[in-house]
Amino acid sequence: MNAVLEKLGRIGIVPVVKIDRGEDAVPLAKALCAGGLPCAEVTFRTDAAAEAIKAMTENFPQMCVGAGTVLNAAQVDAAVEAGAQFIVSPGLNPRTVRYCLDKKVPIVPGTSSPSDIEQAIELGLDVVKFFPAEQSGGLAKIKAMAAPYGNMRFMPTGGINAGNLTSYLDFDRVIACGGSWMVPGDLIRAGEWDRIEQLTREAVQTMLGFELAHVGVNARDEKEAARTAGRFAYLFGMPQKAGDSSIFAGTALEVMKSPYLGDNGHIAVRTNYMDRAVNYLAGVLGAEFNEDSARRDAKGRLKAIYLKEEIGGFAVHLVQK
Repeated sequence: MNAVLEKLGRIGIVPVVKIDRGEDAVPLAKALCAGGLPCAEVTFRTDAAAEAIKAMTENFPQMCVGAGTVLNAAQVDAAVEAGAQFIVSPGLNPRTVRYCLDKKVPIVPGTSSPSDIEQAIELGLDVVKFFPAEQSGGLAKIKAMAAPYGNMRFMPTGGINAGNLTSYLDFDRVIACGGSWMVPGDLIRAGEWDRIEQLTREAVQTMLGFELAHVGVNARDEKEAARTAGRFAYLFGMPQKAGDSSIFAGTALEVMKSPYLGDNGHIAVRTNYMDRAVNYLAGVLGAEFNEDSARRDAKGRLKAIYLKEEIGGFAVHLVQK
């Protein structure tokens, strides 16, 4: 997969924005970045599109900015000249796709049928847009179409919102979802950047789904760990389960048989998507991770990792839900 598209996959949500006035581009980009989504697909449906892309890329170089609703080679040239890093089209025009590939610009063309996907494969693509997603059959159709085409990945757009976002992203053949619910046109026109930042942050939190998994307490030795876990289990009717290095009382309390990371212990936070959570915490919030603590499954997928910092005497780690 192209490196730019991999980056979009780590972000998870691609805001699809329509900008009528070039001067709105910078405050909009600022709101998106502050809210946790340093990317945008700027639709080429207005005369201000190229100006907006240029302003975003020059003022926020960390952003991954692309052009959407691109219909022909002339628009590709205008978008790339303005700084667009990727191209999105509503349908699959082989001429436009070949033009982008010749220029080494990643393109995600719109598809809605197996015939479209076979055209994309013939052109050498491994990521396509599924559009309009909800109106074309939604996740059920993506899953049905994905089955015969094992190497194809999808970026559904159209009807995606906070209510159905994670159902799409849970399917491992979906790299990201395009959507505009956090950047509605009326808020852009009214200049309500604080509200857009808030909606963006809510979208990120919906996607990542952070929640407390358990608290780990450091005991001096196995005897103290058994006594501590046993007391909680007795008082609150929690099942007790002993492991190699710790004893659980229920699912919320883990008592370590010997001191581990953190002066007092550790706090585990669950997330829907480990790679996206790490990308958000590190890339947007500046958190650092202890790479030596990373645990992966047999397929190399990240399952747990600790932050470098302690909070209140507790080490903190992410775990996959």
